[in-house]
Amino acid sequence: MITDYQNTIAPYKHEPFTDFTIKENKQAFEDALMFVQSQLGGEYPLVIGGERIRTDKKTISVNPSNKEEVIGTVSKANQELAEKAMQAALSTFETWKNHDPEERANILFRAAGILRRRKHEFSAYLVKEAGKPWREADADTAEAIDFLEFYARQMVQLKDGVPVNSRDGEINKFHYIPLGVGIIISPFNFPLAIMAGTVTAAIVAGNTVLLKPSANTPVVAAKFVEVMEEAGLPQGVLNFVPGDSSEMGDYLIDHPKTRFISFTGSREVGCRIYERAAKVQPDQIWIKRVIAEMGGKDTVVVDKDADLDLAASSIVYSAFGFSGQKCSAGSRAVVHQDVYDEVLEKAVALTNTLTVGNPEDVNSYMGPVISQSSYNKIMKYIGIGKEEGRLMTGGEGDDSKGYFIQPTVIADMHEKARLMQEEIFGPVLAICKARDFDHMMEIANNTDYGLTGALITNNREHIERAKREFHVGNLYFNRGCTGAIVGYQPFGGFNMSGTDSKAGGPDYLILHMQAKTTSETL
Repeated sequence: MITDYQNTIAPYKHEPFTDFTIKENKQAFEDALMFVQSQLGGEYPLVIGGERIRTDKKTISVNPSNKEEVIGTVSKANQELAEKAMQAALSTFETWKNHDPEERANILFRAAGILRRRKHEFSAYLVKEAGKPWREADADTAEAIDFLEFYARQMVQLKDGVPVNSRDGEINKFHYIPLGVGIIISPFNFPLAIMAGTVTAAIVAGNTVLLKPSANTPVVAAKFVEVMEEAGLPQGVLNFVPGDSSEMGDYLIDHPKTRFISFTGSREVGCRIYERAAKVQPDQIWIKRVIAEMGGKDTVVVDKDADLDLAASSIVYSAFGFSGQKCSAGSRAVVHQDVYDEVLEKAVALTNTLTVGNPEDVNSYMGPVISQSSYNKIMKYIGIGKEEGRLMTGGEGDDSKGYFIQPTVIADMHEKARLMQEEIFGPVLAICKARDFDHMMEIANNTDYGLTGALITNNREHIERAKREFHVGNLYFNRGCTGAIVGYQPFGGFNMSGTDSKAGGPDYLILHMQAKTTSETL
C-alpha cells in the first residue's frame, strides 16, 4: 500500500484527449469498435453483495443509431431484490466505513489504470450504446478517469480532517466520517463519466451504494462494475441494481435506511426525488441528503465588440455537441442587435457544415438522439419553434433506422418563447436579439435554471459585470459553455439546475460525509 501520497503520487493532471488525426490512434479505435461489435448481445446480471443474479424481467439495450442492433440484455431488479441489495450494502458499510481511506483511494487509482488501458474499448461502448461520436466518447472516458484520479487524491487530503484550534489542556479535532448507504441514479448522456464519478465519490468517502443506471445505457454501467471488482473493491460496496423507477426506484428513495441520494437527470424527476426524500419514514433516524444535478437552459451571449467568428463557433459547438444532449448545452444564443445578422449568418453557415450520421464513422460530428421518446419530444419542440420563430436550417428528422435529427437553428425568438425557456435536450438552437448589455444580462437570467453560460466579448467592463450578474454555476468567457474539466472547472448549477454540488471540485466529497468534532480534556 502507498503510504506517502505527497511524495509518490504525481500532482493531478487531467487525462488527455485522443488525437484521432494520428493514424495509429485511429486504427486503435477502429480495432476497439470491432472488438465491442464481437461482444454485443451479452447478458448482464444484477450484482448484489458480490452475487450475480439473473431475473426474468430484462432491459434490452439497443444502439440508437441502429435500433435493430442489441447491445446487451440487462436483468432488472424488483422491490424484493432492491431490499436484498439494501441489506447487503448496510452490512458491508459496517466494515467499509472503517477501511483505511488510503486503501480506498488506491482502489480508485487501480480502477483508473484499468480504464486507461481499456480507454478505447469503453469509448467504443459509448459509441454503440449512447450514440456518441468518437471525440465525445473519448472525452467521456477521459472524464471518468479524471473523476477517479481526482477523488482519490481528494480523499487522501481529507482523511485526517481539517485543523482546528486547541486551548491549553485540550485537544480538538475536526474530521469527516461516511454517511451510510447511498442510492446513485445516473443519466444516459455521460453514462461512464457521471456514473463513475458519482459512484466512486461516494465509495471513496467510505459509503456503500446501490447503482441504478439509465435504462438507455445499462451495459456501460455493468462493464464499469466489472472494472471496480477487478480493482479490488470488496463485495457489497457497489451493488448493481438497474430497474424501473416505478418498480424499485421510489422504494429505495423512500427507504428509511437510505442515507443519501445522488441524482443526475431532469428537473421534473429531481424535484420529485427531493420531495420524496424530505418525508421522514417510520424508523428513519436522519434527514436524507440529496445531491442533484437537474439540467439547464444555457445561454451564449454575444456582445457587439466580440470576435464574431469565435462567437459563431462558440454558439454552434455548444449547441450541437452530442446532439445537444448535455445539461450544459448552449441551447440559446443572445446576440447584440448591432451584430445580430452577421452572427446569425455565420452560425447558420457553420451549422450547415456539421455532418450527421452513424457515430462509428469518425467523420460524423453528430450521431442520433438517445431514444424514440427523445426523438418525438425534440421533433415536437421543433414544430413549436417553427411557429415561434424563423427556421434557418435543419428541422428534419429520420427515425427509420436510428433516431437522427438535423441540427436546427431557429432565429428571431422572443425572449420568453418556449424554445428560449424550456430544456429540450436535443440539437435545437434558439437565437434572440438584445438591445444592449443590460438587456443581455436580463435575458441570460430569465429562466428557472442557472447551470452554464458564456459571454463572448472584448469589453473588460462587461466581463466584470457578468462575473457579478450572470447567475450561473459555471460561467465562461470567450469560449463555449460546455466542456468543464474535472479539477479545473468544478461543475454544478444554481436555481432549478440542482444543488450546485460542483462535481470535480474541492468540496464534492464532503457532501458524501458528515463532520465530527472531538474534544479531549487532558
